[in-house]
Amino acid sequence: MKESLQPGIQHQLKYRVPVHKTVPALFPESPEFQAMPEVFATGFMVGLVEWTCIQAVNPYLDWPREQTVGVHVNLSHEAPTPPGLEVTVRVKLVEVDGRRLVFEVKADDGVDVICRGTHERFIINFDRFMQKVASKREMI
Repeated sequence: MKESLQPGIQHQLKYRVPVHKTVPALFPESPEFQAMPEVFATGFMVGLVEWTCIQAVNPYLDWPREQTVGVHVNLSHEAPTPPGLEVTVRVKLVEVDGRRLVFEVKADDGVDVICRGTHERFIINFDRFMQKVASKREMI
């Protein structure tokens, strides 16, 4: 990681919600999810927050050798967003503790604030991480 990776880095990402990012699409094999409304799924919202945080810090890493993985999510999901609306996620890096990164998060859909909270990521060495994944696969 570069010395310029410091608290205060901000980034935003805009994303128009398609039908395939709604609750029924989250687990198509789930009859419970299939019965739910076609609104932006919390699971996909979390992924969008992660994507925004990744974009925020990648310029400050030796990417792709160094990457970040999500380790903690503390997010609200405060309002439904139907397909077609554009969600804007804004993140701010508020803490750098070694390889641990903490972000403040806020998102809106142009009508309502739909999400706020914090997200933590950890900087990894991609090759070492994939070695751990491979050793776990060997256990199967």
